[in-house]
Amino acid sequence: MVCGHGKNRGNGSCRKNKIKRILDLDKDTCPNREQRANGTNVYYGKASELLQDAKDGNIKIPDRKFQQSGGCVLNFYLSNRVTTIRDSVTIFNAPVGCSAGTLGYRELYRGVPESLGRTNEYNNAWLTTNLQQDDVVYGASEKLRDAILKAEERYNPQAIFILTSCTTGIIGEDIEGTVDEVQPEVNATIVPIHCEGIRSRLVQTGYDAFWHAILKYLVKEPEKKQEDLVNVASMLSYTWQDRLEIKRLLGKLGLRVNFIPEFATVSDFEQLSEAAVTAPICPTYTDYLSRGLEQKFGVPYFLYPSPTGISSTDEWLRNIAKYTGKEDEVEKLIEEEHKIWKPKLKAIQDEFVSLRKNGKKPTVLGSLGQGRLVSQMPYFDELGLATPAAMAQDFDDLLIEELEDIIEKNGDFQLMVNTFQAAEQANVTTNLDPDLTLTCPFQGGTWERDNNVTRIHSLRGDPEPTSAQTGYAGAIAFGNFLLHAFKNKSYHKTLAEKTEKSYKDWWYEQDNPLYYLNEGK
Repeated sequence: MVCGHGKNRGNGSCRKNKIKRILDLDKDTCPNREQRANGTNVYYGKASELLQDAKDGNIKIPDRKFQQSGGCVLNFYLSNRVTTIRDSVTIFNAPVGCSAGTLGYRELYRGVPESLGRTNEYNNAWLTTNLQQDDVVYGASEKLRDAILKAEERYNPQAIFILTSCTTGIIGEDIEGTVDEVQPEVNATIVPIHCEGIRSRLVQTGYDAFWHAILKYLVKEPEKKQEDLVNVASMLSYTWQDRLEIKRLLGKLGLRVNFIPEFATVSDFEQLSEAAVTAPICPTYTDYLSRGLEQKFGVPYFLYPSPTGISSTDEWLRNIAKYTGKEDEVEKLIEEEHKIWKPKLKAIQDEFVSLRKNGKKPTVLGSLGQGRLVSQMPYFDELGLATPAAMAQDFDDLLIEELEDIIEKNGDFQLMVNTFQAAEQANVTTNLDPDLTLTCPFQGGTWERDNNVTRIHSLRGDPEPTSAQTGYAGAIAFGNFLLHAFKNKSYHKTLAEKTEKSYKDWWYEQDNPLYYLNEGK
């Protein structure tokens, strides 16, 4: 049994939390992340208090009386990732609007030039059953059947992915019944993914549902073990340059990378069982797959650390080396890379020292996924930045020991957990007044700040070298990116002059940003 960490913590008994270790891959889909890992997306307070609640099993998801937005299990990355899989077709078993977001991602991915390795075989093909009112009343199994047959006829794919929706969930559509009936009529493997938007408040449930379907329908029994093959998931949570950096580093060790899911082939999924190890980029996204591959096929894995920053990249590479027999080679590689990149890191660190006021480190407020929470906070410390607070879109038992390590090393901090509640984030950002705030692109753009310090996102899906965040090259590129954000304030000066505040003054005066969890005043 593999512990699932990059740390030596015994086998199996190392975890204090109650994550369900045994996955039932015979079921149609996975349990919700709330059920499997005791997750929440509503919290504000000391990180140490949330940590204690997690250890005691007391985490809850209270109801909001008002919220501005929410994450969709179907559309939060999942649909956009699935539609990049080559030699496949995606069917949205949904009203037509549920597939609309995929259009934007088609153009985003096409922005990656083929000269950087994007395949020209990428067509981003998908269909929709276009469910209507009558389908809700009478059922839509025939529509789904017709869509599957059309997908086979038009594209001759190796796999047909079916994404379920709120509508199919509400009417209880028998997806598996239709799949069992039509599978003998098509050559493609049909892969139903239960990602109904209403099934969970935690969008990570969509990730788990996707990997459950991959493990159940696509991954084959290994014909042989490929000791030089490393599974790496969740690449375009970061950037194309991160993909190139991972390939460069592992290539120097004589290893090959099985990047999934973006731009993977169906064959890449089938051979997941043959890899030497599954390594993380984002532990939240990779967790279910990693546990499933270990349980079903004996593929070892680790979840931490992610290769963000020089120190974490060192540990990430060493963990991979343990499973691939590359211990000697990795130390030589680390020594070579340090000679190149450590002087550049030192230059960035010195610049941040020069930005200190009254001897205090510049402060950064990260608005991140929980995977980035435990990877970027050590990186900010490596740069010489202070992180007195952080915002994460979710939290669950996957993070207990990692959060404990961060608190032990860096001290306690304020932690907000919410999914895209801009008003709550604005309250926290304004009252804590950090020197720099990071956020993700889907959480909004910029708002007026009195101190005119920029608010940027930490996810940048572009192919430019300056966009890298992973590995040694990413440690320097992202450090320079943050440094420029601290120093260049012209955009926000203009913004402050020409825009009004996003919210009324009374909102910023609230001590508790979770005001709308209460009965009001």
